[in-house]
Amino acid sequence: MSDTRASLVLHPVRLRILQAALGREVTTAQLAAVLADVPTATLYRHVAALVDGGVLEVASERAVRGAKERTLRVALPAAHLGAEEAAELSTIEHLDGVTAFLGGILQSATDYLTSPGAAPARDGFGYRQAALWADESELEAFLSQLRELLSQAAAQQPGPGRRRRVLTTVLVPDPPTPDVGDEPQPSSNAASQSPQ
Repeated sequence: MSDTRASLVLHPVRLRILQAALGREVTTAQLAAVLADVPTATLYRHVAALVDGGVLEVASERAVRGAKERTLRVALPAAHLGAEEAAELSTIEHLDGVTAFLGGILQSATDYLTSPGAAPARDGFGYRQAALWADESELEAFLSQLRELLSQAAAQQPGPGRRRRVLTTVLVPDPPTPDVGDEPQPSSNAASQSPQ
């Protein structure tokens, strides 16, 4: 992948760091505890790259045993790739990015499901898929509404009774297929979801 913000963000280890830091402030030591399978030197190197690239920002610093401990947060929207940046990626770069993205999600799900006291039904853990038929303007209207809802929910701060939860979206259009018409056939199962 070329030397771009996309290559910075879509690197497998850096993407996991961003996923772990999303929506909260963390120290590198806290990241090391969450990403215990990543060697410490590797973690520090990738955190430094994200800070230097403006994707992680320093929220605060404090002295700890003569050294500065930085508390970091994801710098939004710098962590998100825009349409122009995505358009510049090759097919292989997109596939590498999707692989890293889904790998991070799989690791997060594994960490949760194997943690003591995990109760998927109680905790709202789930995975869903829905098929949407929409033209370009309908899709943009839907995505705009979704962004607004997510923005409102993401604005909530940590507090009593609140727990960090990560909602992941992946939008994949069907590939153009010559033998499948544009006319949808009625279906009673438009969505597939996990048991809850």
